[in-house]
Amino acid sequence: MASPSVAQRREEQRTHVRRQILDATEALLLEAGYDGFSIRKLVVRCGYTAPTIYHHFGDKPGLIDALLEERFRILHDQIRRVDTQAAPEDQLRQMGLAVIGFARSHPAHYRLLSLPRDPDWAPPQSWEESRAAFERPVDELFGAGRILAGDREAAGQALWCLLHGIASLRNAHPEGEWSPTLDEDAIDALLRGLITPPAEAHPQGGRGGRR
Repeated sequence: MASPSVAQRREEQRTHVRRQILDATEALLLEAGYDGFSIRKLVVRCGYTAPTIYHHFGDKPGLIDALLEERFRILHDQIRRVDTQAAPEDQLRQMGLAVIGFARSHPAHYRLLSLPRDPDWAPPQSWEESRAAFERPVDELFGAGRILAGDREAAGQALWCLLHGIASLRNAHPEGEWSPTLDEDAIDALLRGLITPPAEAHPQGGRGGRR
C-alpha cells in the first residue's frame, strides 16, 4: 500500500489542528460563556499559538462561526429527517420540537446565535438551511388557503417567536418547574390557532378566515 502523499498528510494535520482548536473552543465557551471567552484563554486551553488559531479561523468571530456551523449542522440533519410526505402541520410540529430539543441540548451554541452581531454578519449556513426547511410546509399551507394569520409572513414569524421564546426561557431558567408536555402543548396550540382543518381550506390561498 502506498504511503500517504505530502498533501494528504498536510490535510490530515490541518484537520487535526482544527478539531483540537474547535473542541477547546467549545469547552471554554461552556465554562466561561461568550463574554469570558478570549483567544488568550484558548491558547492556554488548546496549546496552539494565537497565530495558528488566526491562520485556521481568521479571527474570534470566524472561530465562533465555524463552531456554530458544525453544531447547527446537527439540527439541520434532524430536520432533514422529518417526513416530507406527512401533512404540513405535522412537519412543522416535528421541526419545532427538533429546534427546541436542540436548543436545550446545546444552550451555549443557541445563545451565541442570538447575540448582537455586526449588521453584515451572516448566520451559519446550516441554520439558514434549517429555517428554509420550515418555509416549505408554511408555503404549502398558505397556498392551500389554510393559514388564518393576516399574511404568510405573520404565520412564519409567530412560529419562530414561539420556538425561540420557549427555548430561551427554558435555557435561562433550567431549574424552573416546567411542564413535561410544555413544548408539545405550546406548538399544538399555536398550530391550531394558525391553521384551518383541510375541509375548511380556501384553495385560492391566503387567509382562511378567523374563527
